[in-house]
Amino acid sequence: MSSTLLHLDASPRRRSFSRELGDAVADAWRTVHPDGVYLHRDLALDPVPHIDEAWTELCDYVLEHQITDPHRYREAVRTQAQAESWAVVEPLLDELVTADVVLMATPMYNFSIPASLKAWIDQVTFPKMSLAPRRFVVAYARGGAYGPGTPRQAYDHQERYLRDFVRGHYAVDDVAFVGTELVNSLVDPALTARRAQHDDSRAAALAAARTLGGTL
Repeated sequence: MSSTLLHLDASPRRRSFSRELGDAVADAWRTVHPDGVYLHRDLALDPVPHIDEAWTELCDYVLEHQITDPHRYREAVRTQAQAESWAVVEPLLDELVTADVVLMATPMYNFSIPASLKAWIDQVTFPKMSLAPRRFVVAYARGGAYGPGTPRQAYDHQERYLRDFVRGHYAVDDVAFVGTELVNSLVDPALTARRAQHDDSRAAALAAARTLGGTL
């Protein structure tokens, strides 16, 4: 059986560092899975709408009736408004449950993730669902440095949120992160002296992304 990769892009920049890393992972994956199924969704170019009241009704029904199989979520649809909400959810959820590997390519925005990625997460996440044993990969970019031991480590709500979310809502512990830091050194005069650190971070991240993609 062929493997399936779902690749999500969240950056509105056409030439972004998170896209660069995501593409590196995906290209390496496709090299080792020439017969694999590659699904790509650009959340910035084709935004997912935010959940509405009808979606919350679907969610309540699923929880009340203890439906944990995503293939049964359609049973929650009882009104026209709910049918319209389900029409948004269904193609997104189908891609997610079909995938063996989910690749999220995302920048850090305001210490966390873009609203485009959060909107997708909200649409496809229902109570007590498990996506194990799928694998998740996050390819990220950050304007500053937020790694262990840095002054801004405590402000990292990007990796921490995504790791906790995938583990807490999807019951998946297998989450790999690869990222480029200090990208603002390219434009912020206050960070010019750290340009070399960014260059090193980018090179190391690209190498790691290619290696990671080949192991998925």
